Amino acid sequence: MRAADPQKLDALVGRLVGDVGASVTGALIVLGDQLGLYKAMGDGEPVTAAELAARTGFKERYVREWLSAQAAAGYVDYDEGSDRFSLSPEQVMTFAEDDSPAFFAGAFEVVQSMWVDEPKVEEAFRSGKGLGWHEHSKCLFRGTERFFRPGYNAHLTAEWIPALDGVQTKLERGATVADVGCGHGASTILMAKAYPQSRFYGFDYHGPSIERAREEAQKAGVGDRIVFEQASAKDFPEQKYDLVTMFDCLHDMGDPVGAGKHVRDSLARDGSWMIVEPFAHDRLQDNLNPVGRIYYGASTMICTPASLSQEVGLGLGAQAGEMRLRKVALDAGFSRFRRATETPFNMVFEVRA
Repeated sequence: MRAADPQKLDALVGRLVGDVGASVTGALIVLGDQLGLYKAMGDGEPVTAAELAARTGFKERYVREWLSAQAAAGYVDYDEGSDRFSLSPEQVMTFAEDDSPAFFAGAFEVVQSMWVDEPKVEEAFRSGKGLGWHEHSKCLFRGTERFFRPGYNAHLTAEWIPALDGVQTKLERGATVADVGCGHGASTILMAKAYPQSRFYGFDYHGPSIERAREEAQKAGVGDRIVFEQASAKDFPEQKYDLVTMFDCLHDMGDPVGAGKHVRDSLARDGSWMIVEPFAHDRLQDNLNPVGRIYYGASTMICTPASLSQEVGLGLGAQAGEMRLRKVALDAGFSRFRRATETPFNMVFEVRA
C-alpha cells in the first residue's frame, strides 16, 4: 500500500470532524424538536437561556448547553452583547414550522431510526436476509411522514398532479383514487382536501400506520372522503381507479413488477399510475452528490433491506433511476411511461397502459 498523502489525510480528517459534528447535532435536533424548544423560539424574539427555560419548564443548565450547541452548529443565532439566542426567519421555517416547505426536523427522526436499528441491519448483512419496514423503530414511521409531508404540501396539488395528462380535471369533477403505500396518509389527506368531489382509498401493509392515517384524516375533516385499509401493493381491492398513486415507496417493494401488474388490473380504461420516487440519475457516478449521499445511506439502512425481506426481493434501492423504473413499468405491462415533472428531491412519472 502506498503511503498516505499528508494533505489529503488532513482534508479527509477535516471532513470527518464535520461529519461527527453533524451526527452529534442531529441528536440535538431531535431533542429540541421533541421537547418543543424550537417552537418555543418560533416568534423569532431573542431570549436568554433562563427565559427559554422558564418558557418551557426545563432546567436552565440543560437549556443553555443545548442552545450553545445549536449556536455552534449555526442553527440558532447568538448575540454576545445581550447573551441572547434567537431563530432567524429561515431557521423558524426549518425547525419550528411543521408544514413549512423547508421543514427538516422530521428527517432527523429518520436518521435516528438508522442509529437505533443499526444492529438489525448488521444482522441482515450477515445473514443475507432482509429487514421489513414494520421491524424498524417507531421514529422511522413518524419521521418519514414529517419529512415528506412538507414537500407534498408544496408540490403535490400545485405542480405534480397538474403535470399529469387530464388528471386534475378528473379529480375536480370527481374521480376514484387509490394511494398505495400511504403510510400515515399525508398524501391521501392532502389530495382529499384539494379535490372534495373525489373519493380516496389509502392502502398500506403496516397496520399501525393505517390506524394513524385514520386518526389524521378525522382531524383534517376528510374522514368521510377517505377509506384507509390495511393491504399490500399486490392485493389492494380492485375498483377500476381513475388514478393510482405511489409516493416514495415503489423502490421499497420486493416485487415492484408484480405490484405494477396489480395496478394495471386495478385501473379504469383511461386511468393513470403516478409514481413519485427519490430523484436519481441512471449512472452511479452522477449520483455522487449531497442528495445521493442521503438517499444511498437511507437505502442501505432502510429501503434495500425492506425489499430483500419480501418475495422476489428485487432491491431497486432509493437511487434506482429512471431507466430501471421504466423497465419495471414496461415489465408490468404498461406501454406509456414519461417523467412528468421533478424537484431536486423527487421524480414524478406518469404511467399508462
